Amino acid sequence: MAKTDSTGSTWRYRWAHRQNVRRVSTFRGAETAWRRRADELRRLRALAADFQGSAAAGDGLPLELAADEAVLWVLPAAQLVEVRHTPVLPAPDLTVAAPTGPLRPRRPDGVRVTDAGMAVITSRRLVLLGGRGRRDWAYGRMTGLAHDPASPVTLIQVLDRRSTAGLLLPTDAAPDFRFKLTLAFADAIEQRAAVLAQLDELIAEHAQLKPFRPAAATPAQARLTSFVPGGRRTIAVAAALALLVPAALIESDPSDPTGGPEVAAAATPSGEPVLIRPAAPALTRVTPPPTTSPRSAPRTTGDPRCGAPENPLGYGFCGGTRIRRPAAEVCDWFDCVPQFWAGRGYLVQCRDGSVSLAGGGAKACGEHRGVRRTITK
Repeated sequence: MAKTDSTGSTWRYRWAHRQNVRRVSTFRGAETAWRRRADELRRLRALAADFQGSAAAGDGLPLELAADEAVLWVLPAAQLVEVRHTPVLPAPDLTVAAPTGPLRPRRPDGVRVTDAGMAVITSRRLVLLGGRGRRDWAYGRMTGLAHDPASPVTLIQVLDRRSTAGLLLPTDAAPDFRFKLTLAFADAIEQRAAVLAQLDELIAEHAQLKPFRPAAATPAQARLTSFVPGGRRTIAVAAALALLVPAALIESDPSDPTGGPEVAAAATPSGEPVLIRPAAPALTRVTPPPTTSPRSAPRTTGDPRCGAPENPLGYGFCGGTRIRRPAAEVCDWFDCVPQFWAGRGYLVQCRDGSVSLAGGGAKACGEHRGVRRTITK
């Protein structure tokens, strides 16, 4: 038997069920993404602590090592790429960057492949053992280093070469290569401890971002707006039309060119009566009150949220502080995008009206026609 409230209706229970299913689905997606990132950070921390090499690891390689040089990692498949014209690359640093998304297997425009072979990371240099010869990049002579965020290309600039060159790697091996190259460079300047400290800080910050299980919705929380298809948005559109249509009719001032009573006047010399239309009473034109553009006056006494949905959280579009850690019940008042809690950024409204937590990212609202505005408090 279907459950009913005191009025005998069941829509409140159906609303609560839909809300709970959506909340659980959003929470599970966010928790899965959080655990995936936590596991990756722990793996990098363990790798940074145990990353060591040896001279024996270079046995069988056509590479002569210095007395104090050790082979740290070998990648069998790599391609040498060159760029003739490129701006100055940023100086090498020890930043452990967060993943920006899957890498494209193709190389960027303006980058050409000139050789292929085996990439070797040693304690003193990066080496490509190619079919046309050997290319070395000594850590002490590096002036610029850049990893392409969209493709598995790493470009390097050194003191003794005018052209910029680098490596094109398999997409699945590029993230590990970049991290191990960072570790090798940190060892060369005796800053391995700085990388470990950075990873510890990232792990601690990520632990604070663990999503909380949302509270269960109850039938008593159902609002009448949820019973209308489209919810508050539909009601707002209907109210706007109800105000605009009468104003448009008054502004148009329609008149009937053929209707209206007619009366006979005195006979003219032609002997035929003339029909005279009585004068119509003058109409007073009613001008609707001028509307104020929301951009010119974002805060008004009638709408303290500047167009944002009614909510007890104090969130609106009037400007203020960006919201990076929204309340757990934010999706009860705003139309959240799928996988909302997996976002890493601040609250923004997309152009289709939905709300995302990926503000500040390159792909924020990518599937919802882009970012419209920032939600603030």
